[in-house]
Amino acid sequence: MNKKFLALIIACAGMISASSQTLFTYGNYAVDAKEFLRAYNKNNVQPVTNKAKSISDYLDLYIKSRLKIRQAYDRHYDTLPHLKIEVANLRTQIADNYMTDPDMMNRMTAEAFQRSQKDIRVAHIFISFRNATGFPDTIAAQKKRDEIFNRLQKGDDFMQVAADNSDDPAAKTNKGELGYITVFTLPYEFENAIYNTPTGKYSVAVRSKIGYHIFKNLGERKAAGKIKAQQILLAIPPGADDAMKKEIARRADSLYKRILAGDNFNRLANAFSNDYVTAANNGIMPDIGVGQYEPSFENALWTLAKDEAVSKPFLTSHGWHIIKRISKKPVVSDVNDKNNQQELQQKIMTDGRWKSSRDFIYKKVMDKAGFKKFPYNDAAMWAMSDSVLDLKPMTELGRTIIATTPMFSIGDSIYNATHWVNYANTYRYKQDGTGAKPHEQVREEWIQFSLLNYYKDHLEDFSDEFRTQMVEFTDGNLFFEIMQQEVWNKAQNDSAALRSLYEKNKKTYTWKQSADAVLFFCADENTAKALFDKVKNKPAGWRTDVELFSEKVIADSSRYEWNQIPNLNKMLPKAGMVTTPLVNTNDNTASFAYIVAVYPEPTQRSFNEAKGLVINDYQILLEKEWDESLRKKYPVTIDQKVLEAISK
Repeated sequence: MNKKFLALIIACAGMISASSQTLFTYGNYAVDAKEFLRAYNKNNVQPVTNKAKSISDYLDLYIKSRLKIRQAYDRHYDTLPHLKIEVANLRTQIADNYMTDPDMMNRMTAEAFQRSQKDIRVAHIFISFRNATGFPDTIAAQKKRDEIFNRLQKGDDFMQVAADNSDDPAAKTNKGELGYITVFTLPYEFENAIYNTPTGKYSVAVRSKIGYHIFKNLGERKAAGKIKAQQILLAIPPGADDAMKKEIARRADSLYKRILAGDNFNRLANAFSNDYVTAANNGIMPDIGVGQYEPSFENALWTLAKDEAVSKPFLTSHGWHIIKRISKKPVVSDVNDKNNQQELQQKIMTDGRWKSSRDFIYKKVMDKAGFKKFPYNDAAMWAMSDSVLDLKPMTELGRTIIATTPMFSIGDSIYNATHWVNYANTYRYKQDGTGAKPHEQVREEWIQFSLLNYYKDHLEDFSDEFRTQMVEFTDGNLFFEIMQQEVWNKAQNDSAALRSLYEKNKKTYTWKQSADAVLFFCADENTAKALFDKVKNKPAGWRTDVELFSEKVIADSSRYEWNQIPNLNKMLPKAGMVTTPLVNTNDNTASFAYIVAVYPEPTQRSFNEAKGLVINDYQILLEKEWDESLRKKYPVTIDQKVLEAISK
């Protein structure tokens, strides 16, 4: 999870054309209704019962975000080196996805739809091009490939062959099992091999940059669809030592206990999750399909049997996760579903299958940017080229071409003889080693190369989708940066203000009816019953009892409000009471409590006990004051007629 996905919750707003409808203005800037609705529809994925209210509420958040982003631009945060690097890196990563022929889209969409209708369980054998010493050895790889196919053709078990021979280290334990995949899960060449392999059969060897890959179709099922889920992520920082890792694991267990005791998942995700993108939306994640995340994450997610089920804390390479299933969404089976077609097309545009025919680019650039060939003498250009590239004597004709002689232009960019020589010096030889290409061929390839690069360098002018994606990413980074400066850092670091806020509102930071208690979280119902019998018999010896159950029990001793104590229900707690186990029907885990001391009256929280609540309140206060000042700097005017029209 990283910051670039913050763009999913920050809508971009552009300067509008004369024909569009202005929804609102802020200062000298305007946002049109189309841009707002695009953002609204992207970010409001839950069913809406009152559209007018939903749009009104979202508009308030949207305006606040635009004002903050505008101030970030006015402060020139977009020129900060680390943000510029992030934007440049994203541009490099996604630009190639927009350099292909759109005429292929219909065929690609139909193929992707058909494959989306089923999931395939896959096993994999990998044969590396590097030998045991780490050096390239393709001959040895070919030999190993042939030996593996000989075993498979004799009828040897594929997964045993994977365990014995695959160069994927994980195959020793998982026997090459990859689990289920669906369309877009793996690189396109792998996907093709798998979907073209009948159930129970293995594929041909697929060559990649690093080696050979052989896949087996272990079985097929109707596509499982997607799951909507919430998560709390407690990230493990790079370089964390064992003590820090244990502390993060303990914190995850503590949050899980709070959830089991009835604490609000939304509030906990918002307050504690280190995935700041989803945390801002109460931990709600985009729909999750097969093969999108690490196996440990997906295994935990897909084992949640019903809506509202919550997982135990589990570890991935990102840190500790707690996930809650919101709903399950079946795969779209209607080939004519336009929304599904658009989603497939967006994925195709960012996928390796979208890598052929770029001829359309040449015409597109020539038509939109303009292409002009300057008059010059071809014979003179070739004479100059022979002299510079092949060290032949320069002729008088060749001397008429100088370094700055223009050859052609694309848009406002002029390409001269120096550019030509630099290109020809690198690309004039045939790839098969049979010598140099004719000058005319090299020149044509250079023109095409230049057209492609111009298109890539000016993609914002040719692709609305690309421009929108880059603006969203930039705005998301700016929003994150200015929130960090104006709210989050201040709220964390201003000790005096936090103390002052606590003292000023001290009466609001209180314990409700509470108790000192030990909460026992057990891996299963049987363990809970066995431990309950021991603790009830001798409560003071609970520490010794817990040790008997090793990793099956976690005990947490702290102060809890009565509504956080499992299975207390309407009983009045008493010192020495042990509540009966409360079983979680989702995963058969169970919890109960041993009450040490009871505080029947509300009591004051100390500053340290209330600090998390105080920080949250201070963040709200800082942002409210900031929002008010921004509205004065950028006065907002909403066109009520346009708002009413889009609310219907």
